[in-house]
Amino acid sequence: MIGPVGIGLIVLAVVIILGGIRVIRPIEKGLVERLGKYKFVAEPGFHWIIPIIDRMLKVNTTEMMFNAQPQTIITKDKLNAQVDAQVYFKVKPDELSVKNSQYNVYNYKVQIVNLARTTLRNIIGTMTLNEANSDRDKINKSLMVTLSKETKDWGIEVVRTELKEIDPPKDVQETMNKVVKAENEKQAAVDFATATETRADGEKRAAIRRAEGLGQGKIIVAKAEAEKIKLINEAAQKYFKGNAQTLRQLETVQASLQNNSKVILTEKGINPTLLVGKLETQ
Repeated sequence: MIGPVGIGLIVLAVVIILGGIRVIRPIEKGLVERLGKYKFVAEPGFHWIIPIIDRMLKVNTTEMMFNAQPQTIITKDKLNAQVDAQVYFKVKPDELSVKNSQYNVYNYKVQIVNLARTTLRNIIGTMTLNEANSDRDKINKSLMVTLSKETKDWGIEVVRTELKEIDPPKDVQETMNKVVKAENEKQAAVDFATATETRADGEKRAAIRRAEGLGQGKIIVAKAEAEKIKLINEAAQKYFKGNAQTLRQLETVQASLQNNSKVILTEKGINPTLLVGKLETQ
């Protein structure tokens, strides 16, 4: 029969066994210390450590996003801009990076946010408000380069940085809105004038083409009429020249008869001869 001491030992053993069980998820790494010294990095899965003697720190290796928190930054042109940004980073999964994330920096999540805020002040402080608004990509690249350089010993990888917003003072914003509105109205007026001019040019070209078409049509009609007259004249000369001479002789006979003249018929045609005196009635 087990006495109280035996039961106590069994309970203690169960507590030790259960207390040393650790389960690491696929997105984590387990950094194990023994008596305050680094021992090893545990991979995802089931692990057992010695309670009290061993200590395990779970390190998340997935990509994380932290907001740099809005802050007021004085730009190069002495304006107070409200700036906010986001930083995306992750702890690299290799053993050295996991160690560095715990031993080379006190709290990398807090530190990187503060570093991002300081870097933003340094970058935007050298730019005017308009430059900051138009060169967001430049600010993002500069911020990422600086963060990557400063955190190279922290065991983390800066994936990307995003400048969330740059808000100028209210009065400056109102002025900028008016300027933008005026520019848009100006551009709209220019576009309307260009469209009107284009339409007028189109109508002008169309009118010129219509006039050219009418003129060309008249030339064609005139040429056709001239060709028609030419063909008629050629036909008259070719087919009606002898008939015209006969018609002329008949007209001459008629005139002679009216004048009581004598008409002589020859082989070549009619040759009227005017006689002296009047013809007697046959």
